Amino acid sequence: MGARIQNPAMSVPGALGALQKLAAAAGQAGIPETTHYLMHLRASQINGCGVCVDMHSRELKYAGEPDERIFTVAAWREAPYFTDAERAALALTEAESRLADHSDPVPDEIWEEAARHYSESQLAALVLSIATINAWNRLNVTTRQVSGDWVEHLIPGARQAA
Repeated sequence: MGARIQNPAMSVPGALGALQKLAAAAGQAGIPETTHYLMHLRASQINGCGVCVDMHSRELKYAGEPDERIFTVAAWREAPYFTDAERAALALTEAESRLADHSDPVPDEIWEEAARHYSESQLAALVLSIATINAWNRLNVTTRQVSGDWVEHLIPGARQAA
């Protein structure tokens, strides 16, 4: 098993920095970091991105999240481990990640539930965060990037915890 080519974000000048800046901007809206990690894990599960599923599961673990929350992200509707705000973010993540699956891809009910828990600037950050992870998923899946222990080195704080 091997990648088709190097990840385009790593080989196209300026691409990695642009994606990192977009993610950093989305992270400045006062949304808990673990909410972003949960959203990134869920989008990556939907998109079948092994690198990102591995990385965001590890991020949640390093952030101190219990296994129950990590293991049940794919079944968040049926699991008791998530707050109402996290559920709203996960529903928005699923809708934004599956745009072609429905004639009304992001229904008002999903948007309004997210708006009950997040300010307008936080909603904008959620949308950017979801778009960013979907971009990473598409880059990795299209080029068949392979996960492994190397992803641990990308996680903030992982080296200190090891």
